[in-house]
Amino acid sequence: MKILLLGYMGSGKSTIGSLLAEKLELPFIDLDYAIKIAEGMSINAIFQQKGEIYFRKRERQLFSDFMQSQDSFVLSLGGGTPCYANNHELLNGNRVVSFYLKTSVTSLLNRLKLQNEVRPLLSGKSDDEMRDYIAQHLFERSYFYHQATVVITTDDKSPQAIADEIKDYLR
Repeated sequence: MKILLLGYMGSGKSTIGSLLAEKLELPFIDLDYAIKIAEGMSINAIFQQKGEIYFRKRERQLFSDFMQSQDSFVLSLGGGTPCYANNHELLNGNRVVSFYLKTSVTSLLNRLKLQNEVRPLLSGKSDDEMRDYIAQHLFERSYFYHQATVVITTDDKSPQAIADEIKDYLR
């Protein structure tokens, strides 16, 4: 079975994915990390040196490769992955269950403002600017995120509790 986690940056995809994979005794794959390894450079460097179009094509290629494999795994997607190159069409299917980690703007802001130096899209933005940016992105991406098999609300839940909730759903 392929278990996919999707959601906005800061929603906990990597943290929860790692916990869930451990609980299910499955390999954990972070798509952004896989791209970074395949390209030999950071995501930021790929965007700067090769551009977003190149990144999105590479992302689609690796995502598609993972989905075509016969392996079972937990895969955390990049925040934008479902929104480009018809990737949302791969979120459901035979032996595929996808979970949208739905997180409120307020929770995302509280998490991301602590990381805005390592999140270049947010760097230098005030709290109000970040709130507006996050809210706009969530609005634009809502259709794609809601293509997931299951929506899990993450506000006020620990990563452990969310991983347990997903595991219970899979039983």
